[in-house]
Amino acid sequence: MKMIYGVKDRPPVGRLILFALQQLLAILAATIAVPMAIGNGMSSSAALFGAGAGTLVYLAFTKFKSPVFLGSSFAFLGSMSAAFAGAATATLGYLGLIVGAVFAGLVYVVIALVVKFAGVKWINKVMPAVVIGPTVAIIGLSLAGNAVGDLMKGNVYIVADPVNTMACSPYLAFLCGIVTLAVTIVCSVYGKKLLKMIPFIIGILAGYALAAIFTAIGNAANVDALKIIDFSKFNDMQWYPDFVFITAFINPDYGDANIGAYIGTIAVAYVPVAFVVFAEHLADHKNISSIIEHDLLTDPGLSRTLLGDGVGSIVGAFFGGCPNTTYGESIGCVAISGNASVFTILCTAILAIIASFVAPFVTFLATIPSCVMGGVCIALYGFIAVSGLKMIQNVDLNENKNLFVVSVILIAGVGGMQLQFGQVTITSVACALILGILTNVLVNIKKKKEDSEEEEKAE
Repeated sequence: MKMIYGVKDRPPVGRLILFALQQLLAILAATIAVPMAIGNGMSSSAALFGAGAGTLVYLAFTKFKSPVFLGSSFAFLGSMSAAFAGAATATLGYLGLIVGAVFAGLVYVVIALVVKFAGVKWINKVMPAVVIGPTVAIIGLSLAGNAVGDLMKGNVYIVADPVNTMACSPYLAFLCGIVTLAVTIVCSVYGKKLLKMIPFIIGILAGYALAAIFTAIGNAANVDALKIIDFSKFNDMQWYPDFVFITAFINPDYGDANIGAYIGTIAVAYVPVAFVVFAEHLADHKNISSIIEHDLLTDPGLSRTLLGDGVGSIVGAFFGGCPNTTYGESIGCVAISGNASVFTILCTAILAIIASFVAPFVTFLATIPSCVMGGVCIALYGFIAVSGLKMIQNVDLNENKNLFVVSVILIAGVGGMQLQFGQVTITSVACALILGILTNVLVNIKKKKEDSEEEEKAE
């Protein structure tokens, strides 16, 4: 894909801020959704701060050569829940989140050391284009249900009866989402210069404006079906990030808990998941490498991207409780906007940190209805899927061995294959990748035997 701004290019300040805001909007929904899903006093603004801080660490480790943003990881939801479930007090639970992130980060550090000494050639052998291409496509396709589901949702409103709730009309929500998608497409395809590079900002603002009009009419006429945006969130704004996790060190209250046993439980909950997320780390970096036409696994190197991701996760969890991971939404944003400037990612990280202290801004972002983000995500996730499929355009699918590998990965991923081992969930992306690797080994056994026989004859 032709980039308007390359990795080392620095856009003018005005554009840089706009591009950073677009990146922030792309990663926002998922980043703040994780602490909301966990509850237990976790702060969305603190998670946003942690994502920005973690990304700064990642950029430093990768020598500012990898245009990727880190955000809260959904893969660790089960692990984070286990940290609170096994805690005697809330403070101990906060400590568990930080300790768990340290365990996950150490897994990345160990793998990075192995890669440092063993190199990355083995990765290309284990995961050639026929394996990694459809796996990247699955990252986008596995999120398709989320985008389409969000397209029909606004915000849920509590009516007079506290037992019941009434949501906005799904048809109006759908209309707002489709308008968002249409404006994004028009700006990207027909827009000139700057407009072409910020289609998400324009699309989100258009969808938000339409949703605001419906909501205003709904409030005036007292019709719940028209209320798509929950403006009541502005009445209860959190004016600064609530770094509750630091209380685990400043004002510890661990009760009578067996700390040793608890830490062991945390290790079991976090370490296996870190290996699963490692697979997605590889796929994401292969994807962005193909988009910017520069192999990040070689330069700055997989060992550096892993260290950046691992240490960035620890830093992010210390401030926000959530381990971080590379975001497909960020990569999709790079692909659609044609802006791979690492300065944009740097500005996004700084903007995330600053924004976490600006209550009205954070609240405004939180009021963007699901349907509007759903419209944007249809394009984002679609681009991720297409970029993966482009990786296999030179693969000969007339050969059954290649056809089997691609087919197995796509069906396992789209079908949502998952394996559950206690608190550990092997995601559909990881399952598809592992199954694809095994299938590729199976269909190439004969070829390996023939190659070894030819080498013996040559000797």
